[in-house]
Amino acid sequence: MSETINTAAQFPSFEKPTVQFNERGWGPCELPDTFKDVPYQPFSKNDRLGKICDWTSTSNNDKKYQNKYASSFGTGNQYSYYHEEDETTFHLVDTARVQKPPHQRGRFRNMRGRGGRGRNPRGGLNNHSHHHHGMTTLNGKNVKARDTRRGMGKKFGHRGPPPKMRESSVAVRADWASIEEMDFPRLIKLSLPNIKDGVDIATCGTLEYYDKTYDRINVKNEKPLQKIDRIVHTVTTTDDPVIRRLSKTVGNVFATDAILATIMCSTRSNYSWDIVIEKVGDKIFMDKRDHTEFDLLTVNESSVEPPTDDDSSCNSPRNLAIEATFINHNFSQQVLKTGDQEAKFKFEEPNPFISEDEDIQVASVGYRYKKWELGSDIVLVARCEHDGVLQTPSGEPQFMSIKALNEWDSKLANGVEWRQKLDTQRGAVLANELRNNACKLAKWTVQAVLAGSDQLKLGYVSRINPRDHSRHVILGTQQFKPHEFATQINLSMDNAWGVLRCIIDLVMKQKDGKYLIMKDPNKPIIRLYDIPDNTFDSDDSDDGEGDDGEGFQQVYNYANNSNKP
Repeated sequence: MSETINTAAQFPSFEKPTVQFNERGWGPCELPDTFKDVPYQPFSKNDRLGKICDWTSTSNNDKKYQNKYASSFGTGNQYSYYHEEDETTFHLVDTARVQKPPHQRGRFRNMRGRGGRGRNPRGGLNNHSHHHHGMTTLNGKNVKARDTRRGMGKKFGHRGPPPKMRESSVAVRADWASIEEMDFPRLIKLSLPNIKDGVDIATCGTLEYYDKTYDRINVKNEKPLQKIDRIVHTVTTTDDPVIRRLSKTVGNVFATDAILATIMCSTRSNYSWDIVIEKVGDKIFMDKRDHTEFDLLTVNESSVEPPTDDDSSCNSPRNLAIEATFINHNFSQQVLKTGDQEAKFKFEEPNPFISEDEDIQVASVGYRYKKWELGSDIVLVARCEHDGVLQTPSGEPQFMSIKALNEWDSKLANGVEWRQKLDTQRGAVLANELRNNACKLAKWTVQAVLAGSDQLKLGYVSRINPRDHSRHVILGTQQFKPHEFATQINLSMDNAWGVLRCIIDLVMKQKDGKYLIMKDPNKPIIRLYDIPDNTFDSDDSDDGEGDDGEGFQQVYNYANNSNKP
């Protein structure tokens, strides 16, 4: 028993450790001496452990997950290296950049000769191809290696061309008050379904019949585009005598089909445009400004590389718009039977923009004044247009909207060569036009749907020489049903009505006065301004016949200059 007690007495005694109590948080209150002057970096158990040091990795790796090994506490500078002394013994050994081989996909598809010349058994190339100084020598031609890579621009590389700053269609003045900004992502989501077809209120004008021989035109059987001297009226809403008469009895929103199409297809537009709106009581009148280029047709507006802004060039956006408008007017009149004066389709009323005493050649246009019920006691009245009429075998007339697409320079436009593809791959040509001129084709479709046209006739007109903008030929025609073509180009009429109704509701909430909606030239935004009542007033626009505008005056000047040798 005594041995057991002595053995237990030899063990050391146990002393309880001192436990510190931190009243301000958790953790030790004082830093032990053993851990002083030691760098500390917080670490979370959720952080990934990466490589301590990697001298072979490049900066291009893991672009998608660049912060994969980043700490959840952020980056600290406790372990940063600061170079204080200059290393005089350091020398840069190699300054040459590593030249990557150019992209080889699909470049030597047509180099198969007799016996497979141009390829070695391993699928490579023999001595016919060499690489030096960033150049690729192929069959005696030097091609820059960076130009052979897919998806790279010729001038700007991966970055693409710098964004072009466009000018607004009208200068915003200091006394204009901005009321609302509507961005395209919100407008695209709008929808106003179940809008019934418009009801005819009045019909005016005279139409000529379509000449079916133009349906047989192709690339091998082309036909020159003629210059037809006819007056085309582009009268705005408040200058239309029929709308002035109808506004007293029916409707509370008044516009033209061109104005409605511009608003309805606004989400596809890139260029700036503006529309003047006057609110008088519970009525709204939508007008275009006097001396404006509102009616000119845009060219390659939605293209990845739109035309350059060089007014001295015939391929500037403005000169191309004048040329496209000139082509469209002449084509829509040339494809009609103009010889027989009696074989014309006459509406109930004559053309409202000419008097009986005037003896002038007027373009074949039929006007339909229609109304739509948009809900909430909103009744829209608009003037719509037909360009021609077609006699069916049953004897019933089919009304047509005739438009023309024009080719100016396929190389500059990065497009498809019409003379090579139009007869064999017309779908590819149309798809390219839908990509480059999405807004223009959508507006034509909306105008045809609003007018109730049975057919939308599209003509393909090209320059005889890409450098000569005064002479053109017709290479072919194509026709569609407007509603089917709208579905084909992904144009939703429910969304178009929704955008229009949104703008009408905004203006209806405002006080009486004059307003202006304008598409921002460089952003996908539409702005609504409150402008003074005397803005854009002119003394010579009260004659009731309207003004053809500065844009159409340029078209007439273009036609006169084209007639000169």
